[in-house]
Amino acid sequence: MRMIVKYGVVPLAALLGFAQPAAWASNTYTLEQAVEQALANNPELRIMQERIEQADAQLGQALANFYPQIKTSLSYQHSDNPAMAFSMIIAQRRLNLNGGDFNHPGGVDNYRPQVTATYSLFRGGQDYYLSQAAQLGVESSELERAATRNRLVNNVTAAFYGGLAAIEEHQVNNRAIEAVQSELNQSTIQYDAGVVLKSDVLSLETQLAEAKDAEIQSAHAIELAQSLLRTLLGLNANDAFEFAGNFQPGLPDNPAGFDDLLNQALAQHPELKNAEKRAAIAEQQLAAAKAAHLPRADTYVSYGSDSKDLAFSSNRDNVSAGVMVEVDVFSGFATQEKIRKAEHELTAAQETVRQTRLRIENQLKSAQLGLQQALHRAEVSDAAVRAAEEALRLVNEQRRAGVVTVTRYLEAEVARDRARNRQIGARYDALRAEADLKQAIGFWQ
Repeated sequence: MRMIVKYGVVPLAALLGFAQPAAWASNTYTLEQAVEQALANNPELRIMQERIEQADAQLGQALANFYPQIKTSLSYQHSDNPAMAFSMIIAQRRLNLNGGDFNHPGGVDNYRPQVTATYSLFRGGQDYYLSQAAQLGVESSELERAATRNRLVNNVTAAFYGGLAAIEEHQVNNRAIEAVQSELNQSTIQYDAGVVLKSDVLSLETQLAEAKDAEIQSAHAIELAQSLLRTLLGLNANDAFEFAGNFQPGLPDNPAGFDDLLNQALAQHPELKNAEKRAAIAEQQLAAAKAAHLPRADTYVSYGSDSKDLAFSSNRDNVSAGVMVEVDVFSGFATQEKIRKAEHELTAAQETVRQTRLRIENQLKSAQLGLQQALHRAEVSDAAVRAAEEALRLVNEQRRAGVVTVTRYLEAEVARDRARNRQIGARYDALRAEADLKQAIGFWQ
């Protein structure tokens, strides 16, 4: 199956939100447009945004402890217990000392609507530490989103360059098929005329089959790149995706020294910064767990009225206020275990920071070496292409002069095509290596 790839050029106006050309409307993408589409529509990024909103809501919950808590209630009681009935009658302001049998009051109803306000005066600093942890949680979620964005842009870039490489290889393979087919047609005529050997015709048929096989593989590589990009861009499997721009990106520059790259990564890499935030959260949670040993003080005020029915009267209202201080003397070692758990979580978070730094250093070194290697391969492949093209030119002249066989010509042509494909692969490997290096230093964020 042969893949037909369309090319086009998308002006800057489309990127700025102005009138978009037909190519964009027909789902033809440049690399910049593919990245923008992925950032706008990739479901993983949307999930990370929702996690930021969740963390922000959790911060709001933590800050709620610094505000008074106000609630209303309505209670109903019925009792013929002398003590309870007597207290309800007193609360309702209808005690009559000259009438009634206090030992047998009968059933008494009491309705109490009330408004109660409570306020935490001191909780050992737990509210403060937990609010700080929640604030750090919001920042951590934002860093997680930045790290996800970093990976997404790198994946889109690598897949896009992979598709462009496959397109160029596909073009080389198509030209090879046309050249070999033309040679085969001529050799077949010459064979029928008894000029060339059957082995030459068979060699050309073999070369044609190999060229067609390479063409099929490159066409399949294009389809795989398009499928991967649809997933990264949040498109459906049946949505159209075409590569825009008939261009050959230039080679990237040589990378900076490892120490300079490492300093950049340590200063801005979102995964490392997120690990540091998680360690800071663990510190705040440990402080909150230790604060449980300190006293807690709460104050409250309650306003309501008691009556034998639901009728409200200011003659029967009352106000209660108070302060309560409490401290845990023994909690069955629950507080100590919470502290021990928080200590282990802090140690694990600190080790995660160290582990993340080591991983970033390794990724950075691998990406730097990968880019250097790809650039060296690109230089070698350029020289190889020039040599292969010159060799093919000379062999072609010798063949027309009848000095060499068609087999030697085929060898030279195959060498030229392979050199071109290696050149294409080396160039796009260098571009992908540059993208990996940017991800390793957190550049994409």
